[in-house]
Order: sequence, then C-alpha cells, then structure tokens
Amino acid sequence: MKTIGLLGGMSWESTLTYYTRINTGIRDALGGLHSAKIILYSVEFSAIERLQNLGQWGKAGEQLADAARKIESAGADCLLICTNTMHKVAEEVEAAVSIPLLHIADATALAIKNRGINRIGLLGTRFTMEDDFYRGRLEKKFNIEVCIPEDKNRTMVHRVIYDELCCGIISDDSRNAFLQVVEDLARKGAQGVILGCTEISLLIGSQDTSIPLFDTTAIHADAAVRFALSPCR
Repeated sequence: MKTIGLLGGMSWESTLTYYTRINTGIRDALGGLHSAKIILYSVEFSAIERLQNLGQWGKAGEQLADAARKIESAGADCLLICTNTMHKVAEEVEAAVSIPLLHIADATALAIKNRGINRIGLLGTRFTMEDDFYRGRLEKKFNIEVCIPEDKNRTMVHRVIYDELCCGIISDDSRNAFLQVVEDLARKGAQGVILGCTEISLLIGSQDTSIPLFDTTAIHADAAVRFALSPCR
C-alpha cells in the first residue's frame, strides 16, 4: 500500500472528513483491521485565510510548498491539498515536490464526465467561483462548461463557508439558502452542481436535492484510496 500525503487544516473540519473517508475506503477494500497509511500536515488556517484576504497568494503558496516538502520527506508517495481554494497555488506546490499531486479539479472533472455531464454549476469560495484556476481547468482541460451563481448568491455562499462551516456551525437557514442557489443553477441549465469547497458537504448532500451534486471532498478522498491501492510501478 502506498502512503498518502494530506496537506490539510483548511479547514480542519473538512480534513477530518478526508481522514475518515480514506480510512473507511481502505478498510472496505481490504477488510479486517486494514487502514490507510497517511502523513498529515495540518496548517494554521487563520494565517492562510489572512493571506487569502490580502491577496498575498505568493506567500500562501510558499507556505504550502514548504509543508508539501515536509510531507514528501516524511515518506508520502502522493500529495493532496485538502481544499479547493488553495489549488489556486497548486502549480507552486506541485513544483516543490517530486511526488504526484492529485488535483481536486481533475478528480472532480472525471466524475462529471463519467456521468455524461458537460454543463456544471459551481459553488465554493468567491476565489474558486470567480478566478480562472478552477473554472478554467474544467473548461480548457476537460471541455466542461461552468456556470456560477449571481453576485449576491456568491457573496452569501462565501460568507457561510468562512463564518459558519469553517467554524463548525451548521444552520438550517444556510442549508435552505444553498439549496435555493442549487435550484437556480439548475434553472440556468446546469446538469449538476460541484460542491467546490470541501466544507459544503457538511451542509448539503445528495439526500437534499434531486439535482446531481459532486462532493469534491469525497471524490478527492476516493482518488487517494485508488492511488494507495494501485500497483507500484
């Protein structure tokens, strides 16, 4: 079994889900007392969030790259950045290590293509919804058309992620507001919606709507399980 490297803590609420799902996936595949071989580096999120808000992505990238090097030196065979937003600096992180980076957008795109979907809605932080690093990768690399909520809804989604979900707060009012945004995206032609922030699955899931939802946390974690169980080359 290969060793999975997790660069987490952004936020630790969703990193906990990664840890649980990966270990569950390994146990389901191998049975008995099997569990995943994981090296986890959990950052102090408030420092990263401050750099995000200041627009200092270069400094944030340097911090994550340094953490990635420590994960590799500890013996990891692959690396996952356990957040959608910080894939904005994925290239810098990937360049800092020699082990493969399992990109969250790539894993999600493959899941979307497997469902035969070519127009997708995207929820996430304002950075993920509005910047090109995520949408552009889906559109250019995978030919998936991406639509995002209108501005007032983007503001609401971003606020709930940082002020509630990253703090462990789950609100019925916010759940209902998110589901309304999902329905709005479907009316605009989205055939499904990406939960493009690793905390959103704490709030809504497939049980809440008939519209296909793509839980990036689960998709990314499952990709890590497949990598860990794949034959060594």
